[in-house]
Amino acid sequence: MTSNALSAPIVIAHRGASGLRPEHTLASYELAIEQGADFIEPDLVPTKDDILVARHENDITDTTDVAGHREFADRRTTKTIDGEKHTGWFVEDFTLAELKTLHAKERLPLLRPANAKFDGRFEIPTLAEIIALAKRATKVTGRTIGIYPETKHPTYFASIDHPTDTLLVNQLRDAGWDSADAPVFIQSFEVKNLQHIATLTKIRLIQLVDGAGGPADGAAPSYAAMTTADGLRAIARYAWGIGPNKAQLWNGDAPTALVADAHAAGLRVHPWTYRAENYFLPSRFRKGINPRGAGDVVGEIRAALAQGIDGFFTDFTALGVEVRNGGRGEHE
Repeated sequence: MTSNALSAPIVIAHRGASGLRPEHTLASYELAIEQGADFIEPDLVPTKDDILVARHENDITDTTDVAGHREFADRRTTKTIDGEKHTGWFVEDFTLAELKTLHAKERLPLLRPANAKFDGRFEIPTLAEIIALAKRATKVTGRTIGIYPETKHPTYFASIDHPTDTLLVNQLRDAGWDSADAPVFIQSFEVKNLQHIATLTKIRLIQLVDGAGGPADGAAPSYAAMTTADGLRAIARYAWGIGPNKAQLWNGDAPTALVADAHAAGLRVHPWTYRAENYFLPSRFRKGINPRGAGDVVGEIRAALAQGIDGFFTDFTALGVEVRNGGRGEHE
């Protein structure tokens, strides 16, 4: 089953050009912009002093050099986040000034050893720095560079007195972004915070969904229920689109009805995440048996575009842009 795209497909740089630079660094976002990204994507978490910064998770053990800072040894702790226990160091226990003494490192060094060569070179960026980069790049390139922030664990953060919805909306409003035509999408795997944000701003919202489990806020019994025809119509009451796991587009080699059903509900579809390594590819798009070897991500993206998706997240911006524009891609 296929559908016509509701909007011209956009390329979303997933955590920047994270296939080539450590994720969520200004260097990663800058490279993605150079390679033609339409949007750069920061995952946002709040510091102890309520400054939004870009990290994949609030646990920064694997994405910074914090373990090597003896002055922060006593900050290591265990927390329960969305029902799961995590032991490490957490953004909300550090002020921004303290975080700025740390440096980013590659989260997947075994799969991306070339990225690990950049360990220790880049700081943790704030949302303010990312907004400034997007605005500066828009002026320099003549292209509109948007941002696509994800609110991470909003219910958890609200429970520890660090609510993030208003922080985010106010900062975007201060940047001049408060309308449906602003170059911004706000995304979340939870439901209630998106519904709350919908009362605060006209910025377009994207409901993230996955092939298993359900939202951590318990607002729906499962993501499967949310992606039925009825569930999608319910999402359309507050969101502009959905961000599904790319696997949800397929039943084996055959397309599922998800794209067509979402479009029928008036929702755009931005699947995640297209990565070049065999490790992340379905078997039909792998090349060889080396997990870190480059497979046919170009073919995988092209197959999704043929279903009518309205954009996609990728760690490899240049490949995504070339395929979206009708090119063959350097790995073909």
